[in-house]
Amino acid sequence: MQTQTHTPTQTLVYSAELVEQDGVFTLVVTDRTHDTVQSVQVPKRAVDKLPYFLSLLTSRQFSMFR
Repeated sequence: MQTQTHTPTQTLVYSAELVEQDGVFTLVVTDRTHDTVQSVQVPKRAVDKLPYFLSLLTSRQFSMFR
């Protein structure tokens, strides 16, 4: 059985920003490991549901993926 140890240091792997300009929303995701940036326009209805999407990540239903 292999034992995994965790170091107290943290490494930022991805970062995301949701930018609004003139009513247009753009999601910008930066991959800090490969130094790449991707962006995509996001519909307002998806932006409005963002709190719901985030709650899914912490729900008991998806706890098996942690």
